[in-house]
Amino acid sequence: MIPTLADVGGILPELVVASFACLVLLIEAFMPKSSKGNTFAITTLLGIAIAAFFTIDSMWGDKVVMGGTFLVDPYSNFFKLLLYSASALTILLSIKYLEQERINGGEYYAFLLFALCGMMVMASAGDLLLVFLGLELTALSIYILAGFKRFQKKSMEAAAKYFVLGSFSSGILLFGISLLYGLAGTTNLEEIGQRLMLVGLGLDPAWTLALILVVVGFGFKVSAVPFHMWTPDVYEGAPTPITAFLSVASKAASFAIFLRVFTEAFGGIHEHWRTLLIFLSVATIFFGNIVALLQTNIKRMLAYSSIAHAGYVLIGIVVGSHLGSFSLMLYMLIYVFMNMGAFGVVMQLRKGGEECDEIKDFEGLAKRNRLVAFIMLIFMFALAGIPPTAGFVGKFYVFMGAVQSDLAWLAVLGVIGSAISAYFYLKVVMMMYMKEPDENVTLEISRPAIISLTVAAVSVILLGVYPAPIIDFTNKAVLSIVPSVIVVSP
Repeated sequence: MIPTLADVGGILPELVVASFACLVLLIEAFMPKSSKGNTFAITTLLGIAIAAFFTIDSMWGDKVVMGGTFLVDPYSNFFKLLLYSASALTILLSIKYLEQERINGGEYYAFLLFALCGMMVMASAGDLLLVFLGLELTALSIYILAGFKRFQKKSMEAAAKYFVLGSFSSGILLFGISLLYGLAGTTNLEEIGQRLMLVGLGLDPAWTLALILVVVGFGFKVSAVPFHMWTPDVYEGAPTPITAFLSVASKAASFAIFLRVFTEAFGGIHEHWRTLLIFLSVATIFFGNIVALLQTNIKRMLAYSSIAHAGYVLIGIVVGSHLGSFSLMLYMLIYVFMNMGAFGVVMQLRKGGEECDEIKDFEGLAKRNRLVAFIMLIFMFALAGIPPTAGFVGKFYVFMGAVQSDLAWLAVLGVIGSAISAYFYLKVVMMMYMKEPDENVTLEISRPAIISLTVAAVSVILLGVYPAPIIDFTNKAVLSIVPSVIVVSP
């Protein structure tokens, strides 16, 4: 099939991001080293800004291009805007960090853009083959970024573990896709859904096997228990900006396609897979929060926290209604700012020329810098779901969706999990405000990092105090994947 002008217009944001990734590599190859400076970061941010412009321009359109495999609708554009935000915050946090760690190379920004491009493809994918291509473009880029600190054993170990387990999960997902193709005769999500409505899941056990394999493949990508085993080691060993990027952008893109597949392809058999996802959700919430209690390393603690948050988001898919999809999208939007901000504060602390990654390194931070300590307090409160932060708003709608779907007990378990998490989040706050500072720990903040942390902190507070605009925006975007007359009130 020869691409038409409409096809090119539909994938224009992805083309811009991929083109700027190649441009960054050309700058690396041909510009004198003394002239590069912040050129990489500026070029990368410019590419993201241009892609965002084209996405916003087509925000409320609804097009199907590339032979029905690529969907340009408000749902995909919503997630693309989330991904642009996460990428821009990552770049701002990376500028000083890369200089400190002596890994300031153009390929870092290029692979960041390639990963972003893969995530954008995932958000717009209307075909399982395109889902797989987007996943692999993202994964291959992050494998490299996770091991970017080549001189550190932890970073190389993180890349190796992520590569081995990621390849294994991709194989499982591809096996599930091949089974679906054999059973349905197509890889198009909408056509698979129509086929399932005709034949029913119980007609052939292969349908059940295919469904389980797809759940396993996606479960790895979102760090759901028991497919989480790669998360703590990769989060600890990867460069901290990449850890932040992986924890929010990759998770957002994975949940975007997770929800689309289970709404459009498997939505007609919701009762058959709901129990499986309920089990995964509960196990993920409690395992992540309980194990996080035992951590002394801040990056590993936030890794297990990320696992627990994946459990909360899974409730949105379990609910399966308009409100469930809405709550998932709203939660991921809020999660981008609060988790990116938490990792952003972590990378500002240095000890003996190395980055600090122990919880005890936060001792006395409030006496050293009240503003940074207050910003970290905001992010810890938000992650714990304490009002008036946006984290409370996100959890409120997730749990409300469960209650309205006659799953009040699941909402209660979610609240219990949140109560457990308050201990390790508030432990960091206690360290900052009730301990004496360690004189060996220094705080090195750059102007780009200040901008990034300020944007994240202000967003978390504003979305908590006045969430109405973003609720209306999300409610409008979700209608493209779950048509409904239901309107979620602020």
